[in-house]
Amino acid sequence: MTTAVLDSNAGSLILSRPGTDDPNLRAWSAADELLLHEAWSRLEAAPGSRVLVVDDQYGALTLGLSRFVPDVVADGAQLIDAITLNAKQNPGSAAPEQIHSWLQPPDSAYDLILLRIPREADYLSWLLRWANGALKPDGTLLAAGMIKHLPDRSVDVFAGAVEVRHVSRAVKKARMMTCGRGEATLDSWPGTWKGYALEGGLDNRDVRVDAMPAVFAREKLDIGTRLMLPHLKSALKPCGAGARVLDLACGNGVLGLSALAIQPEIEITFSDVSSQAILSARRNTEAAFSDSKALFAHADGLSEDKGPFELILLNPPFHEGGVVSDHIALKLFEQASKCLSETGRVIMVGNRHLGYHRSLQRFFTHVRQLDASPRFVVFEAWG
Repeated sequence: MTTAVLDSNAGSLILSRPGTDDPNLRAWSAADELLLHEAWSRLEAAPGSRVLVVDDQYGALTLGLSRFVPDVVADGAQLIDAITLNAKQNPGSAAPEQIHSWLQPPDSAYDLILLRIPREADYLSWLLRWANGALKPDGTLLAAGMIKHLPDRSVDVFAGAVEVRHVSRAVKKARMMTCGRGEATLDSWPGTWKGYALEGGLDNRDVRVDAMPAVFAREKLDIGTRLMLPHLKSALKPCGAGARVLDLACGNGVLGLSALAIQPEIEITFSDVSSQAILSARRNTEAAFSDSKALFAHADGLSEDKGPFELILLNPPFHEGGVVSDHIALKLFEQASKCLSETGRVIMVGNRHLGYHRSLQRFFTHVRQLDASPRFVVFEAWG
């Protein structure tokens, strides 16, 4: 965990970024500083304004604006633990009573919305259209991001969705957009769901896998998962009716759906840090396997009380907020090792250059390579 101090209008905030000891990975960015500075000047001039923070990462925006009691909505479940941790370090900044996700977004009208600009153009398009429905007619949207992480076509995305009033100069390699409510809505936008049909279907069935904009590889099967899929049948052989299987970091649910096609009598749990991933996996499961015993968990990782599982399927993310790192995978490996049954196995795929065979050996007695390509490796781990 890395900790540093953010100086803002609210005073000095002690903010930690859980899950990493890298001192270069702070719990806020210059984009957060821009948003906080502008929001404070507007809110002090208009007391009583309704404020919403969208996709705060570690609590910098939420706690920095706690005096104004903002509502908060975020796709990522990691924000809950991060805000709880950072609120304890800053007694003068209160955590909100509820942190919403896209599973149950807030249903209010806001004078001011603060948005961290995501890296994905489709997700940005989705967020701006959603924000149009949440802003009051004379409301303001402040959106900021690090310039190197802004999605391609971001200028066009903003122009096509909202009224762009001002674009700030670059400050510490960050930029902020000040916008009014636009006419574009989610109802009239075809980009909420995109997907693909699995080649050959699942078990000779035609299955389409769709996903919302914040979900990894939503328009085509990623090559790591493609390498892993042929190994599911042998991995599921010991799993009879009622065996508990987990699709960890499930994304659109393609691994869990494939497992259901092979052994429909299992109990399958889909878990992901992204609420849009959970919405996607649920939609796909209900469409293809409506009679299955399926559970869905929006969570940052895995706690021991969720186990034991006979089989855990995992294609771990290797980046967070534009930073390539193995700290998320290491956390998932450790958690998975504590949630297996005595005979349970983990089947996972990862980028070859990250050296996951060494990482897995830290948490499992046995690690076996099942497959490899120039870029990816499939492992089985147990014990």
